[in-house]
This record gives sequence, structure tokens and C-alpha cells, in this order.
Amino acid sequence: MDLPLEIANEKETDHGDVSGPISREGMPMTNVAVIYYSATGNVHALAEAVAEGAAEAGAQVRLRRVAELAPAEAVDSNPAWRAHLDATADIPLATNQDLRWADGLAFGSPTRFGNISAQLKQFIDRTGPLWFAGELTNKVATGFTSASNMHGGNESTLLALYNTLYHWGAIVVAPGYTDQSVRLAGGNPYGTSHGSAGGLPGSDVLAAARYQGRRLTAIAECIASGAREERVAA
Repeated sequence: MDLPLEIANEKETDHGDVSGPISREGMPMTNVAVIYYSATGNVHALAEAVAEGAAEAGAQVRLRRVAELAPAEAVDSNPAWRAHLDATADIPLATNQDLRWADGLAFGSPTRFGNISAQLKQFIDRTGPLWFAGELTNKVATGFTSASNMHGGNESTLLALYNTLYHWGAIVVAPGYTDQSVRLAGGNPYGTSHGSAGGLPGSDVLAAARYQGRRLTAIAECIASGAREERVAA
């Protein structure tokens, strides 16, 4: 089956960036950073799908993981955890510079007692200087998550994440029920979520994640274009 032009033209750079098609209008491309933590690979699979969707919509995408904080003995106690950490070691670690660069941000985390993981929380907690300088204002952002079952705190995890984004002055873009893919994936209006007891995300969930990436890109492009026009007018 032939791939759509946008996907066929994607390329991954030495920095782990995924580029969509070049803008026909010659305008700057929308920048989207997908920043996530994943222990055994479920959120990683969602992150890749969100990144693919953003690239399909024409964004330049950075896929970034946050640092693992758990001690080696904890990681080694779960073979799937160790295997995933080793398999994704080449994915660049997220930095504040990725937040500065991005017009749109997608954050992913497994559920930890109805909240985001300590690993993603530590990364976010270190963004204070950017917040204080107003560099996170009007960033367009969304979230995605995974728990062992569909009622394991998925919704509250995303709501907890969004509390931080409101403090930033970010513009939260949830999928709502704006596409049939959301309903087919379980119907979480706050963001794509996955019940991992049955294994890695299936086609319906990944389709919803790709849609979320496209939706994020479309809204981020509108906001970024408006900001550029304001600067030119000034």
C-alpha cells in the first residue's frame, strides 16, 4: 500500500527530529515536541503515534523522553522495564530548550495513583525559569497516558497534568469528541489513554493518538501564525 505523501516524506534527523512536508507557502513550519516517560513501552508507543500524527499534519517534531529516576535494582526487577529502557536509550532526553523551541507540546506519562509519574513531574518542576520569564505563555499543549486498566486513573492523570499547564498560561487542547477515533479508543475526552493489561496499544488507540497529534498541530499552527502576524504588525 502506498504511503501518503506526507508520511513518505518524513525523515528523522541526527537529533531525533521528525520532519513533515515542507510548507508550500514558504511559512515557518509548526514545531511540536512530544515529551514523555514510559517504563515498559505503552506510553512510548502512544508518543510515537502522536509524533506521527503531528508530522502528518505538517509539523516538525521532536520526540523526547525524560530521564529515568528509578534505581537500577528497581528497573532490573522487571525484565520488561529494563528491556524498554535499554531499547530507547538512543532517544534524546528532553530539555527546557525543547520547550522554548516548540509551538505545540504533547506530554505523556503512565498513571501513578491518579497522577503523572515522578520522572515527568521532575522535568516539569524544573521549568520554573521558563515560566517566570513568560516563555511558556500561549504554548499549545495536550496529554496522553496509560494505566493497567481503563479506570486506573487515566482521566485524573491528565487533569492533574493540565493543572500545571494552566499555571503556565498554556492553551490546553484536549481531543474532546471531535473525531470518531476518540470513541473507538475508549472515549477519553481529555486525551488518548490505554489500558495496558491487554498489552501494547492496538490500532484503535494508536489511531486516536495520531489524531491527537494532528489536532495539536492544527491549533498550534493557528496560534503561532497569529503571534507571527502580531509581531510583523508591531
